[in-house]
Amino acid sequence: MSAPGDPSGPRPDSSAVAEVVDLVSALIRFDTSNTGELATTKGEAECARWVIEQLEEVGYTTEYVESGAPGRGNVFARLPGADSSRGALLLHGHLDVVPAEAADWSVHPFSGAVRDGYVWGRGAVDMKDMVGMSLALARQFRREGTVPPRDIVFAFLADEENGGRWGSQWLVEHRPDLFDGITEAVGEVGGFSLTVPRPDGTDRRLYLVETAEKGLGWMRLRAKARAGHGSFLHEDNAVTILARAVARLGTHTFPLVVSDSVAEFLAAVSQESGLEFDPAGPDIEGRLAKLGTISRIIGATLRDTANPTMLSAGYKANVIPQTAEAVVDCRVVPGRQAEFEREVDELIGPDVEREWITKLDSYETTFDGHLVDAMNAAVLAHDPNGRTVPYMLSGGTDAKAFAKLGIRCFGFAPLRLPPELDFTALFHGVDERVPVESLEFGTRVLEHFLLHS
Repeated sequence: MSAPGDPSGPRPDSSAVAEVVDLVSALIRFDTSNTGELATTKGEAECARWVIEQLEEVGYTTEYVESGAPGRGNVFARLPGADSSRGALLLHGHLDVVPAEAADWSVHPFSGAVRDGYVWGRGAVDMKDMVGMSLALARQFRREGTVPPRDIVFAFLADEENGGRWGSQWLVEHRPDLFDGITEAVGEVGGFSLTVPRPDGTDRRLYLVETAEKGLGWMRLRAKARAGHGSFLHEDNAVTILARAVARLGTHTFPLVVSDSVAEFLAAVSQESGLEFDPAGPDIEGRLAKLGTISRIIGATLRDTANPTMLSAGYKANVIPQTAEAVVDCRVVPGRQAEFEREVDELIGPDVEREWITKLDSYETTFDGHLVDAMNAAVLAHDPNGRTVPYMLSGGTDAKAFAKLGIRCFGFAPLRLPPELDFTALFHGVDERVPVESLEFGTRVLEHFLLHS
């Protein structure tokens, strides 16, 4: 039995490390594609029940919850810690994935193929890698009788890829009892490495810990005008009105806003690389480009974005429709929601209505405290050349729901990545894959972290 606070490091041949690749591969083979529609989303319940089998096989008592609709399966299991008077730690991951077109891939996206040093398939990085690491460690801890410093609640969730409406958001609203006693949470899109060249010719691996998320909003725009024959003169055309509004919004540049998390990240990168990242400088985006592909995420956290993604109007070529609609994906920097909406209203004008399809708040916490120290210690134990730094995620996770309960949330799914791997392109991308060595490294780091958290 491992005592809490045991300074001994994780064993390279631990059972969790030995089975994590097989678990991730098996998870990917469940097609849990989330289309955003209840009728066509599939696979979550089947995958959740398989997770239950893996947990109950080693002695866990589990709770299966369908979150507001049939088939939206969620699994909870608690591992008691040495000090149950401390707030519990939530380790959460989602089982659903975005759809994939098999014809576009080098391997079938739901094959879970292991080849060329990678595990391939939809969900390999978003986020069945973290689910597999968590499941492997949950099994190892129970099998070996490990007692962590405090209670750990393992949660495997539905519907994250649709904003958690039939997953975390529903659970927080309807089953808050599942989160009783939890004070901190760790989930996805953090802990991965960014290799930064230093002035002396060496490299430093920065491990990005997510401490903030932009607000997520999917907005519907609607223009209405008089319907009529396509051959007539029409100054009042719903399609034209909407198209002008969408073009103004889609080409607008929102003001630069640097949150604490972004400022700390830029300061750390400046310190390590010797490059200046002055947010008030004339070419901050150009300087960020020197960081490589990660600049796509970091650059998007410097300002709000409103990207049109869907257009719909008309039903016949010679009929001017009465209504035209668009959907816009909006991501808003913490503290900017009211000002963002004011700017949007000015851009679209009085002839276009808007409504929120989905609206989830931004989130930000500080990069300090015992849990952050435990993350840094775990990284350094397995990568002495590593350094943890905070950053803001331009997207969103289930942390948005848990924050409503006062839970302090972080993204920490540790992966040491090859410097040449375009990791950000793999999220929702073709040929999504995760290195086998990264999974094994992440499992060791996560084990150290959980045993000292």
